[in-house]
Parts: sequence; structure tokens; C-alpha cells
Amino acid sequence: MNMMKLISWNVNGLRAVLKKGFLATFTALDADIFCIQETKMQAGQAEVNTPGYHQYFNYAERKGYSGTAVFSKYEPLNVTYGIKPFFDDDEGRVITLEFPKFFLVTCYTPNSGGELKRLDFRAGWDEAFRAYLTDLDKRKPVIFCGDLNVAHEEIDIKNPTTNHHSAGFTDQERAGFTVLLKDRFIDSFRHFHPTKVEYSWWSYRFAARSRNAGWRIDYFCYSQRLQPEITDAQILTTILGSDHCPVELDTTDALLPDQPAKEDA
Repeated sequence: MNMMKLISWNVNGLRAVLKKGFLATFTALDADIFCIQETKMQAGQAEVNTPGYHQYFNYAERKGYSGTAVFSKYEPLNVTYGIKPFFDDDEGRVITLEFPKFFLVTCYTPNSGGELKRLDFRAGWDEAFRAYLTDLDKRKPVIFCGDLNVAHEEIDIKNPTTNHHSAGFTDQERAGFTVLLKDRFIDSFRHFHPTKVEYSWWSYRFAARSRNAGWRIDYFCYSQRLQPEITDAQILTTILGSDHCPVELDTTDALLPDQPAKEDA
């Protein structure tokens, strides 16, 4: 049976990961749509050779910071950057592709930072992003993915008891994600694997990855009414090159656009 495969990966610097076998991984995964967060680059700073894919980049104004990208075998009906008018973002955090049967949104959610200095900014972002997704969902179903910078439940983090005041696991951030999902969206991995303990991010410090002292902060979520077409969700923990690993969403071919994109010149 044909299916559609979607991949999302925070590469923690696209130029850096290109030197660590990214293109070989990209080719091997053979995703229909491949979303990237934290590209950390500006236009023209790297050539990413992905034959057969349309490429879309949203760059942060600040050099070497944030940024997102999407590579798609299928040409979307429309592409938008950012989430205006809900939030005026100059950090390149969101790209939205509209396809005939759904919206695809990739997002790099702001981190609340050391000593939670950006927690208020993050709270404003969460509220705006929720409003943006809700608005899209009124028009057609939504699949959204990315590094959402929150470990939702205690099962999603190795050491929950010592991290309740850490960026990405504060009560406020976790509650915000609960509200985002409530009555509208489904966390794909937790739906298909309700008790499975797997992580998608490990600090570079303290040999965290070798000890599997990680966090699950990378997601694919989707509108509830898409559930009949969603077949699986995985965390690809064996893929190296970043402090994050990719996450995957599989759907039936019912969501596939009609024609593959022609290769970009």
C-alpha cells in the first residue's frame, strides 16, 4: 500500500550537519516531506542538493540563529512564512505549506532560556501559535511538527523531578501544550505509543545521549479528524548528526497530493 512519509528534524545547524552525512540520511529516509528546524543560516550560505524536491526556507534576521526549512516532493498550493497577524516573528520559526487536503506546518518554538528569562515571550508565542493553528484548522485539517521545546508529560523526560523549573518542562509550558492539543489536535507518538519511553533530544553535556538522559520535545501532531489516515509515528533514535534525532509520521496515500513536484531548477 502506498503511504506518505513525513520527517521532522532539528539539525542544530544545517551547514554543520551537511558535513556529518546529512544528505545520505536525507536520501535514505526518502520522505515525501522533510521539515527542518534550527538551520542557523542565511540565504546563500549553503547549497543543499535534494533532486526532486522543492525547497522552502525561512531565515532569521539574526545571523546563525533559528530558522526553518521544508523539502517537499509535492508542490504546495501556497506557502507562507511566519504566523502573522498572530505574532510578528523575525526569527524564521514557521513555514506553512498548503496542500489540497491539509496544511503542513513546521515550527521551531522559542526556548524559554536560562533562568527562564524568555518565559513570558514563550507564553505569548504559545498563545499566538495556538490561535494560528486553530484558524488554519477551521479551513482544512492541519499536520504540524517540529521542535516544540516542551516535554509534555513526565514520561517524556528522563529526570522529571529535578526539571520542573527548567526551560521546556515548566508547569506553564506543559499546560500550554495541553491547551493546544485539547479537543482539536493529537500528539502522534503518544497516540500510537501511550506508554513507550523514547526521547528526541539529549544535551551535549554529561554524555547524556550515551546514557539516554533525554527529553521528547520533537513532535508530529495533527487534527483529530485526520486520525483515520494516520498510520504510525516513530522517533528515529539511531540517527546521529545533531543533539536531536528525527521524528516520523506515516499516513495513508489518501493524503498524498495528486502529482509529485517537478525538480526545481
